[in-house]
Parts: sequence; structure tokens; C-alpha cells
Amino acid sequence: MVIERQEKILELINLYEIETQEELAEKLNASGYTVTQATISRDIRALKLYKKSIGGGRQKYAIDKADEEDFDKRYFGILQQGFVSINSAQNILVIKTVSGMAMAVAAAIDHLHYPEIVGTIAGDDTIMMAIRNNDDAFKVMSRILAILKEEQ
Repeated sequence: MVIERQEKILELINLYEIETQEELAEKLNASGYTVTQATISRDIRALKLYKKSIGGGRQKYAIDKADEEDFDKRYFGILQQGFVSINSAQNILVIKTVSGMAMAVAAAIDHLHYPEIVGTIAGDDTIMMAIRNNDDAFKVMSRILAILKEEQ
């Protein structure tokens, strides 16, 4: 649940100019996460977020670029730990994961920002990814397998 919530925090700070912990808590609560101020503080520290100036005397939460490489390594670690198999059904990729890891693995794959991926849906141990076309599905599958091979 922590990984999923933290992924949601990153998604929210990329979508919105969130200036305060209260705003972040409201967005998380609206997204179905029940959080306290203490939880938000811990997540902000864990994600190494900082306040970035956006002009007009305003600030917003952002991820420290210096920590982005470490962050990428964590995502790749999640992908490696949770991945079981990948199969193609034309332009749909079906990824099997360790039980309970599908959402975290899907978040790691989403973090790759592959333009060929139209959307990702995760259950408990299965991820379905809609890909633009059959050729792109093969490319994405090859890239994911290459990443897994690199990390071993």
C-alpha cells in the first residue's frame, strides 16, 4: 500500500501544483487514500520531495533531480522483484507478477514513459497493457525483457 500511495503522490505532484501537505492530503483522499498529516510527512521524506519555486511567490512539491537516478533504480528493483512472465495477445501485453505486486510493477513500467503504451491496468497478480499496435507491443515487450536482463 505504501508503494501505491507514494506512486499516487508522484502522479499528483506531476499533475497539479501542490503547495501544502493539506492540499496533498485532500488530493490523496479524493483518490481513495485515507492519510494523516504524519503519513504525508513520512512519504515526503521517503520520496525526498522538495518545494520548488513556480513564480509569483508560489512553490510546489517536486522530486529532487539528483535523487531521480536512485528513484529509477528503486523502480527497476520493483520490476525485477515482482515480474514473473510477459505474453502478447496482439496489441495487448499481459504481465504476470508475484501475488500482490501487480500495481507496483505497473507503476514501475508506467514510470518508463513508453509512448507506445496507451494504458495500464493492474489487478493483484496480473497487468494488462494496451499498446498502440502489434509491432509496438513486440517492441515494448522486448524493452521490458532487456531491462530485466540488465538488472540481473
